[in-house]
Amino acid sequence: MVKIRLSRGGAKKKPFYHIVVTDSRKARDGRKIERVGFFNPVARGQEERLRLDLDRVDYWTGVGAQLSERVSSLVSEARKQAA
Repeated sequence: MVKIRLSRGGAKKKPFYHIVVTDSRKARDGRKIERVGFFNPVARGQEERLRLDLDRVDYWTGVGAQLSERVSSLVSEARKQAA
């Protein structure tokens, strides 16, 4: 099954997440099919907190990809920002 989920990056105590399309059997930070955005939970000031390619997310969900719970809330947040 294909999933859209978070892949952790960044330094210790400073998380940074890539939003990736991957096979659900792969490790969290393992091989990915495509990167569709990023999420920076510790963004301050002018730093960008969330960037998401909604067209690609719509494509992948259209062909059967499942969103993780956290990514689902981030997608709805991104749609509010876009509108």
